[in-house]
Amino acid sequence: MSSSPYAFTGPEQELLDRVRALAPRFAADAPGYDERAEIPAANLTALHEAGFEAAVLPVDVGGDGLSHQAFGELIRILAEADPSTATLALMHAGAGVGLAQLTADTVGSFYADEFRRGARFAVALSEPASGNKFLQPQQPARPVEGGFVLDGAKRFVSGSEIADHLLVNALVDGEPAFFGVEPDHTVEVVPIWDTLGLRATRSQLLTFSDTVLRADRRGRGPGPTDFAAIPAGLPAISLGVADAALAALIEHARTRTIDGAPLTHQQWVQYEVADVESRLEAARAYTRLALWHADQGRPETLGSLSRAKLLANRIAVDVAQLGVRIGGASGYLRTSPIQRHLRDAQAGQLMAYSTEVLSGQLGQQILGVRPGS
Repeated sequence: MSSSPYAFTGPEQELLDRVRALAPRFAADAPGYDERAEIPAANLTALHEAGFEAAVLPVDVGGDGLSHQAFGELIRILAEADPSTATLALMHAGAGVGLAQLTADTVGSFYADEFRRGARFAVALSEPASGNKFLQPQQPARPVEGGFVLDGAKRFVSGSEIADHLLVNALVDGEPAFFGVEPDHTVEVVPIWDTLGLRATRSQLLTFSDTVLRADRRGRGPGPTDFAAIPAGLPAISLGVADAALAALIEHARTRTIDGAPLTHQQWVQYEVADVESRLEAARAYTRLALWHADQGRPETLGSLSRAKLLANRIAVDVAQLGVRIGGASGYLRTSPIQRHLRDAQAGQLMAYSTEVLSGQLGQQILGVRPGS
């Protein structure tokens, strides 16, 4: 009998075990960070000490080369405990690994070293007017000596307030160009963060005023063989939220009684829980397949990961909404974890690409409709 294609290596399993050991503490602290909308810096430090960056960094840029499978499971574990910590870790990895790979022929070793030592990275790609098209910037950069200058804004930059390095894009000669930027006085955080979900990510709006995009910090565009950290991690965030929401509603149903019996004895509760749990397992299984596609370098990888995100986003919302129904009025209180899981589940749907955009893209493919026709 052959071994499972989803098996982890020894070092990967050891890393996952270290992260699992941290998860209970992260989960216990998550409500407070959410209430205060405070970046869980202590959690990020603990992840660094557990070897997160060295493991995630691909082999070709000096790291241990964690598989997409193991990376997805790591993010899922974190998201079940605290989805804000998971999101910050994901975007940190996306920017750090991205800059190390995109600038590998020039300053990639600098960014790889910075990432390994625990410097903080953030993704600053999404623009107020570009919607989901975060890889297709609309803001042009004008040429100056030694590089280019950007005047514009980037939104939803998770962890921007503690970032040492930003992954930024802009139009150069009409084409998307990617740069590493070290924030200075020309990069301003606009303090408008007051969201419903994932509050502890503090994904702020940044404005760039005559910010120099150095030519020697310019990298190539993303390629098919690059480590797909963000596409691999986004489904895992929603799966982790769904896991936490399911656990919370089960706990509530077991400890609340109606007509002298626990809510678990209500037939409608049994039917609804069976439905969402089955669909959650199906989404989890498909996500594993998509991550395996990524590790194999298969051409359908991006499509598989997009479908995985769509499935995971939707089931997370469905589980969380069921939690509110089962929880009733007590589940609607701010002291209940049920309401927080609902807010966090909704946030996953809004992350690019949103469920609406993904549904349109997949629908066009299935129906044979050419984009733009």
